[in-house]
Amino acid sequence: MCYAPGRMLRVVKHAAAYLRHLEHARGASEHTVAAYSRDIAQLSEPHGGTACDPAQLTTALLKGHVVKLLGRGLSRASVARHVSAVRGFYRWLLATGRVAADPSCALRVPRPRRNLPRALSNEDLQRLLAAPAGDGFVDTRDRAVLEVLYSAGMRVAELAGLELESIDAAGGVVRVLGKGRKERLCFLGRHALEALEEWWPLRTATARGRERKRVFINRLGTPLSDRSIRRILERCIRRAGLPRGISPHTLRHTFATHLLSAGAGLKEVQEMLGHSQLSSTQIYTHVTPSHLKKVYEAAHPRARLTRQLPRDGASTTPTSGPRSARTKSAR
Repeated sequence: MCYAPGRMLRVVKHAAAYLRHLEHARGASEHTVAAYSRDIAQLSEPHGGTACDPAQLTTALLKGHVVKLLGRGLSRASVARHVSAVRGFYRWLLATGRVAADPSCALRVPRPRRNLPRALSNEDLQRLLAAPAGDGFVDTRDRAVLEVLYSAGMRVAELAGLELESIDAAGGVVRVLGKGRKERLCFLGRHALEALEEWWPLRTATARGRERKRVFINRLGTPLSDRSIRRILERCIRRAGLPRGISPHTLRHTFATHLLSAGAGLKEVQEMLGHSQLSSTQIYTHVTPSHLKKVYEAAHPRARLTRQLPRDGASTTPTSGPRSARTKSAR
């Protein structure tokens, strides 16, 4: 993997070794390694872009660098990721004896705002899934791509790397290699299995060479990339007449939201999404307020006591419940 530009290797000592550690020992994804590569490269800025030994950087220099990043208008999330990359780099440098102290431990940035994930309504989801309606190579493949993304709640990189041996069609189960090379089991519903069954003959006739094991391929018989899957989704969005801004991750959000809305447990959804922390899954509880209200009203012993709002100064009178009954009996 070419993840470290030559300029970065010259200006930040030990960076290439750390990135190799991230890739091989920590199992970081290609996108994570590339992002950390860019973040660490910017450590040369306090030295004016010249050759930089991390041992020469002080806490004051690093703090000033973070202030400059915020001043450029970068989002809080981008700056937070940059600080995370720098901290990880210095923890590794300290653990491997390459520096005597960690100047990054005092770095602080404002917490990034956590936006609520966007999820598709059932109506919009059905329009999207129905967009590839033909029976040719492209539409059959695209239909399977969309159905599997939604049915299993996969990340786009997980779908791109999916291999034939990972799918147990009889059991409706697929083994997924997620972040940090952690394996988990996902499930394929009837529609996803039917879409895959239609896709198999076309895929088998087109697959070439060593990549015959990949589930999703292009017309040349080579595997689809992350970007190719995003282009497939963009094409289907246009066909369905849906607004722009829907990404493969939107289908993952929709998967989680629909499960929770139908009564699935938070821990179970966490397992299916492959989240290491429950807090990552809890954000989906905020996008289903109507479901939460139904649960509250069904479970809370005094939730069904409804009252009319006062109008024109009139007193509030209960419309149902035990107090209303007591009032009648008192009369």
